[in-house]
Amino acid sequence: MSSFWNIWVWVLTLGTLVGCYILLRWCLKNFAGVKEGESMGHTFDGIEELNNPLPKWWSTFFLLTIVWAFVYIAMYGLGNWTGLLGWKSSNQGIMNIAESKAKTAEYLAKDSGVLVQYDREVAAANAKFGPIFEAYAARSIEDLATDSEALKVGQRLFIQNCAQCHGSDAHGTTGFPNLADKDWLYGGTPEAIKESIMNGRKASGMMAWEGALGGEQGVKEVAAYVISLSGRSVDPELAKAGQAKFAMCAACHGPDGQGSLALGLPLGAPNLTDNIWLYGGSKRAIEESIRNGRAGVMPPWSDILGEEKVHVISAYVYSLSQD
Repeated sequence: MSSFWNIWVWVLTLGTLVGCYILLRWCLKNFAGVKEGESMGHTFDGIEELNNPLPKWWSTFFLLTIVWAFVYIAMYGLGNWTGLLGWKSSNQGIMNIAESKAKTAEYLAKDSGVLVQYDREVAAANAKFGPIFEAYAARSIEDLATDSEALKVGQRLFIQNCAQCHGSDAHGTTGFPNLADKDWLYGGTPEAIKESIMNGRKASGMMAWEGALGGEQGVKEVAAYVISLSGRSVDPELAKAGQAKFAMCAACHGPDGQGSLALGLPLGAPNLTDNIWLYGGSKRAIEESIRNGRAGVMPPWSDILGEEKVHVISAYVYSLSQD
C-alpha cells in the first residue's frame, strides 16, 4: 500500500489502542467526591445508587486485550510491516491471478519465511483432495451426473463459486440464467457447459436498437412483435409493423425468433418464441432490451478452479437439467 495509507493505518490503529488505555485509566479514577462504596445520595423506587468502581475482573481483562493487541501487531505486523514472523494473509500488491501465482511460486521456491496463509492452505487442500478430483476428472460428465457423492462435491463447489450470480438453487435471477431448466444460450450438452465454465462467455452483445428502428415508436413495434412470438396478446397493428423491422434482428435470433442455437450457432442470442427471459419478459423489460441493448458477461473459471474442479461442477450443472 502507499505511504499515505500505511501511515493512516498506523495512526488509526495505535491511536485507538492508546485512546482505549487512556479512557480505561480515566474511568478508574474517582471523580464523584464520594468514597468508593458509599451512597451517591440518589434513590429511586427503593434502589440506592452507590459509588462502585468498575469491576476489577472487567478492567483487568480490558487492559489485557490492549496488551495483547500490541503483542499481535509486533508478531504479525501492521500496514506495510510484516511483523517479527514475516506473516502475510495474502500476496500484497498483486493485480491479477497470474501475478499471485508467480509470487506464491517465488516464496515457496526461496523458502523465504514469508508465511502466506492462504497459499499454504490451498497447497494442503490440493495435496489432500487432489487425488479425488483426478479420479473424477477421468470419468465422463454424464457418468459423474449419476454419482451422488460426486454431485455433492459439485454442489458445494457451485455454492462457493457460482451461487453469487446463479443463486444457491441455480435458478438464476435477472441477467443471470436459470441453470436448472432446459433452456441454454450456448448449448446444454456436457461439453458446452464445461466450455462455458472453463472459458466464460462474453456475448457478442445486443446493440441498442432505438436509433436503427427509427426511435421509440420502432422500439414499441418490435417489442410487440417479439411478445407475440411467445403467444401473448398484443396490438396486431404494432406487431405487424414490428415484424417487418424484425428482419434486422434475424441475423442473431433467426427469421422465426428461435435463437442462435436453432441456427446451429452458439452466439448467445436467446430463443424469443418461448416464455423464458433472461432480463425479464414484461413489455417494459423487453422494450428496455431493444432500446438500450444488453451485454452480459460470464468470467472464465479455468484459472481460478482448474479443469478438474470445473469438470465436477459441470457434472452438477448438467444433472440439474436432466430431472
